[in-house]
Amino acid sequence: MSLRCPAGLPFLLLAAAALLAAGCADPAPRAESAEAAPPAPAGDGPIVIPAPPENAGTGPAALSWQAPDRWIAETPASTMRRAQYRISGPGGDAELVVYYFGPGQGGDPMANVQRWAHQFTQPDGSPSFEAMQVTDLEGTAVPVKMVEVTGTYTGGMGSGPGDAMDNAMLLGAIASGPDAPWFFKMTGPEATVRSEREAFIALLRGVRAGS
Repeated sequence: MSLRCPAGLPFLLLAAAALLAAGCADPAPRAESAEAAPPAPAGDGPIVIPAPPENAGTGPAALSWQAPDRWIAETPASTMRRAQYRISGPGGDAELVVYYFGPGQGGDPMANVQRWAHQFTQPDGSPSFEAMQVTDLEGTAVPVKMVEVTGTYTGGMGSGPGDAMDNAMLLGAIASGPDAPWFFKMTGPEATVRSEREAFIALLRGVRAGS
């Protein structure tokens, strides 16, 4: 009596043998986790700009200063503002804002001076940059470039264009920090800003690196 293989049995035997061989092989290697992956070489990937410190006057890259008690410290209106003060005076309230944009940020000092000048217009239509006074302040612990201009104020850095203010004045300064410039910008009615000029200079002469 002879036995006959059912149709298709050879194919099933071959398939079973292939599965048995696969089970004996080494498993496929797993992909490394993101934590275990080696860091990309320098120059690869996007450049990440570190965020500025949470508070002005802290950390090795910071500058510190002492503002007059009569200047009212306020919560900064944006992350670019490291400090903010409201200053009352004979012409109404003025504002002093201190900006720090992070390590290596902030741009060329004179480019920022020109930007500040362009936020003012002169009564005779002449360029405000020509009317602006720029002085390298003496007697400071860090290099400070001081800026003064008057006219009609049309907008502020970091807040966009605002309502034009006639008879306005800017007292500004660019102080060299350990890793980037810091920008001090007082704007408001000329009568108020001019009355605080000596206090502003005293603040700048007291600016120090570090907390």
